Amino acid sequence: MTTISPADLAQREKSGQPIELIDVRTPAEFREIHATPARNAPLESLDVDGVVKSRQLGADQPLYVICRSGKRADQACRKFVAAGYDNVINVEGGTVAWEAAKLPVVRGKKAIALERQVRIAAGSLVLLGAVLGLTVHPYFIGISAFVGAGLIFAGVTDTCGMAMMLARMPWNQVKGEPPVNNCRIA
Repeated sequence: MTTISPADLAQREKSGQPIELIDVRTPAEFREIHATPARNAPLESLDVDGVVKSRQLGADQPLYVICRSGKRADQACRKFVAAGYDNVINVEGGTVAWEAAKLPVVRGKKAIALERQVRIAAGSLVLLGAVLGLTVHPYFIGISAFVGAGLIFAGVTDTCGMAMMLARMPWNQVKGEPPVNNCRIA
């Protein structure tokens, strides 16, 4: 997968080279902070063909992809490549690296990061299963086992079902915006 540092991407833009940057985080994460030139196209509902058709620049120009730290952007780049669009470039280190490089960002309403939400939900379910298993019936330990198996699956496949589910929750949507399952570049 091709990558570029935030500083190199900003330098290209500064030199007058047109860039097109999509941010594949949830709308709430995007609203909290994003690179100034970025547009939102959430990974959970990424419509590769729709994004390509709505591009402002020609297909001969690269499409840059950014997320929080680079992992979801890498997944999005792989989706583009699998669909036959290979002129995509992952921004190394994501928005975290962009901000650390002191590049321009847009700040909005604070949100709890999706990764933190997953840890809170998983920890709560494991604790609930353990407490219910000790106090009500041993079968409730199955809740903890189910969450543990899900975390192992997420680690092995780099796909987190809980994160996908949480991304669709109302608190991760931006009022006035369509739900995550309708990808749009805003």
